[in-house]
Amino acid sequence: MNLVFWIFLSLMLGYVLLMLGPLVGGVIALGIVMGTLFRGLYLLNDIHKRLKGIAPGKGRVGEVYEEYLNVRGRAGEERENS
Repeated sequence: MNLVFWIFLSLMLGYVLLMLGPLVGGVIALGIVMGTLFRGLYLLNDIHKRLKGIAPGKGRVGEVYEEYLNVRGRAGEERENS
């Protein structure tokens, strides 16, 4: 039922914007769309910050794995140069 309400409200807003004319209606529609996009970007940034604080940092296992990859990469370079 909530979805039907928002669809109906959007239709009414679109009708009002069409009646205002292309310039005024376009400016208002652009403002609504850009405001929605910026709000979504702000919320995504906020979620990213919160998850970054919750997620565990690299532990000993991650450090050893990166060291292994670095050594393995250097060994592969040495074989190629031989």
